Amino acid sequence: MDWIEVLAMLVWTGAGGLLLFVLMWIDSLFTKYKDMTEMKNGNMAVTARFVMKLFAQGYILSQSIAHSQDLWTALFVSVISFVILFILERIVELVFRMIGGLNLEEGTQQGKVTHAILAGSFHIVGAMIIAACL
Repeated sequence: MDWIEVLAMLVWTGAGGLLLFVLMWIDSLFTKYKDMTEMKNGNMAVTARFVMKLFAQGYILSQSIAHSQDLWTALFVSVISFVILFILERIVELVFRMIGGLNLEEGTQQGKVTHAILAGSFHIVGAMIIAACL
């Protein structure tokens, strides 16, 4: 591995990390509670869901980087995948609320780990499906 490859790896990693931070921040804007505040207060449910969301976004990003020839395509695909995953999340949460009477976001904020794991698992499964399409 020469210095150009190392530099390229650093640039791709830095850009990917920055995009991941931005996507998680955007996601937090649409959450009815403040992720960081809840996690600081020891809300294990919010922490579990946050970690699963982070893993899902990281997995999509890793797959888009692995399958792209250039950095801009990888980042663009990751952003589009984020939007798709966000829409799927809203649809699934609506269905669970209407059919099952489960408000996953509210339950997560209340510290119900079962709600958080269920909601977070949808992120992971959605990410796996989206990444398979790359």
